Amino acid sequence: MEAGPAAAAEAHDDGRGQRERFDLGVLVGDLALDEDVASDEDESLEGLRQELEDCKDDEEVANILANGIKLRDYTKGVENNIRQIELDSIQDYIGESENLVSLHDQIHDCDNILSQMETLLTGFQTEIGSISSEIKVLQEKSMDMGLKLKNRKAAECKLSKFVEDIIVPPRMIDIIVDGEPIPDAPTGGINHCLKVNDEYMKTLETLSRKIKFIEADAMVKSSKALKDVQPEVERLRQKAVSKIFEFVIQKFYALRKPKTNIQILQQSVLLKYKYTIVFLKEHAKEIYTEVRAAYIDTMNKVLSAHFRAYIQALEKLQLDIATSTDLLGVETRSTGFLFTIGKEPLKSRSSVFALGERINILKEIDQPALIPHIAEAKSQKYPYEVLFRSLQKLLIDTATSEYLFSDDFFGEESLFNDIFAGPIQVVDEHFNAVLLNCYDAIGIMLMIRIIHQHQLIMFKRRIPCLDSYLDKVNLSLWPRFKMVFDLHLNSLRNANFKTLWEDDVHPHYVMRRYAEFTASLVHLNVEYGDGQLDLNLERLRMAIEDLLVKLAKMFPKPKLQTVFLINNYDLTISILKEAGTEGGKAQLHFEEILKSNIAIYVEELLLEHFSDLIKFVKARPSEDTATSSDKASVSDVEPLVKDFASRWKAAIELMHKDVITSFSNFLCGMEILKAALTQLLLYYTRLTECVKRINGGSALNKDLVSISSILYEIKKYSRTF
Repeated sequence: MEAGPAAAAEAHDDGRGQRERFDLGVLVGDLALDEDVASDEDESLEGLRQELEDCKDDEEVANILANGIKLRDYTKGVENNIRQIELDSIQDYIGESENLVSLHDQIHDCDNILSQMETLLTGFQTEIGSISSEIKVLQEKSMDMGLKLKNRKAAECKLSKFVEDIIVPPRMIDIIVDGEPIPDAPTGGINHCLKVNDEYMKTLETLSRKIKFIEADAMVKSSKALKDVQPEVERLRQKAVSKIFEFVIQKFYALRKPKTNIQILQQSVLLKYKYTIVFLKEHAKEIYTEVRAAYIDTMNKVLSAHFRAYIQALEKLQLDIATSTDLLGVETRSTGFLFTIGKEPLKSRSSVFALGERINILKEIDQPALIPHIAEAKSQKYPYEVLFRSLQKLLIDTATSEYLFSDDFFGEESLFNDIFAGPIQVVDEHFNAVLLNCYDAIGIMLMIRIIHQHQLIMFKRRIPCLDSYLDKVNLSLWPRFKMVFDLHLNSLRNANFKTLWEDDVHPHYVMRRYAEFTASLVHLNVEYGDGQLDLNLERLRMAIEDLLVKLAKMFPKPKLQTVFLINNYDLTISILKEAGTEGGKAQLHFEEILKSNIAIYVEELLLEHFSDLIKFVKARPSEDTATSSDKASVSDVEPLVKDFASRWKAAIELMHKDVITSFSNFLCGMEILKAALTQLLLYYTRLTECVKRINGGSALNKDLVSISSILYEIKKYSRTF
């Protein structure tokens, strides 16, 4: 690389001195071409044929052979051309010599610069290698220091946590041991009972964590530090347990004060100190058991006293509805009804069998319990189901509150059963005493429905604590209802119909009792569909029907018997409809037998006024089946036609008066009269047809009453309807 530029420089310098003296001919004149030719002649031609054969496809060789040019001549020409080109190239090189020299200088300068850079980079490479070694050493030291730091931090964390968990700060000792005494306002002295505040509660939690730490960790138990700290922690635990016991017991005694709102005291005071119970449960089970027993004893006595006082106040508000003699089939005179009117309002006596407004108690099922002294101040009296609902409402609300508080404060649902054993016993004793003397079947059924509604309320609240109690009450009510219901049933079956009978075709009071009683029970069973109650009502219906038929037979005339039955059946249907219960099977049954009795009465009424006409018409066969021997003569029908024409209007008027006086229900009476007149029209139409078929019957046309006249009369009475 260095020789090339030097030679070029020398050539450049020589060229400048000899440029004027340069001669191309001198340079080429020395070439010995003849010697080359001679040497060519000496060359062997061996293998020429083969070479020519191989090159026959070459265009230039083919052209030479084709033109017959001698190879020697052609070779010489080629050599001359090559020589000329070489000379031209040398001339071009000489012409560009200055540029080549300049290029040589530049390349030389670049070599110097690159050499310097090479030296510099080599130094850098050496330094970088040294730095890399140092970095590697530093990295190893850093990793070692990081590991040591991590280990020291882990050790510091565990050690600090250990120290924090095991050490007993002086402030903790001051709070647990000394506390803050409560000023005793009434005496002006000091009540040494502990004042538990938020700081004390937090300190208790801290103490609990330390005790758990000491008890749970096996490594802590083997540490020397524990020997110094454990006695202090134990003394603190004992002191805390002692003071908590005194504090909680004092709060429990506050529940016993008269006129104390227990729920407010529980929610706003006791629940704030819930952790004291947790502390006792975890670190002093025996003391916790004592506290638990103290709370159970306190609440059992307090709630029992409250319910006992409430029941005594409710008893003053009770309105007796029914006695053992208030039965369906008992004669009014034998019950002393006239003498009881002065003692009790007539309204309450009518509620023995009728539901009336008593049904409203089921709409007020979730209303607050009665406040006895307010009701007593207003001189209000209530049927027992109202008092029963109020007592049960108070019981389920109190039980719900106590159940939730016990679960939250003590963390034990089972505590409720021990607390409420006393209150439930008080309620049971009262309820059993009342139920034993209760003969109000409607009231008992209302209580059954009230209990069912209360069960639904407790289910929606998801409070199961009174499930067994409510089931027990329900199981007590059903047998009593069945017993009272059977008393009513037997009173109908064993009734003395002779003493019950009254010479009056209007509805009997026993039937009214039955209708009201049945409507009440059916109404109370609409939403429940109790099949057993339906069967009992069916038995009751059969008993009243038997008694009603016996009473009807006491009337001397069949017509009066029928009127008596119609009036009673119609009354029963009306009461069942008014109750809005759609009457059930009983209503359908009474509607059927009412229709049949109305048909019987219509026939009896018409026979009373038009017996000859009806007998004649019924004795005559229809037109299709009649024979010549069966056809009547003019002498047979003439008296009937003239008799009807002479008194038919008067007879209808008498029928109208008879219906008006016989039937209590005017609407029913008008329907019966309408049916009787319609039947009369049918009979008379058959009579006129019979007259038309008789030979010579046309002579009676002047005496026949037109059908339109009879229809007009029927419409006249229908308008009064």
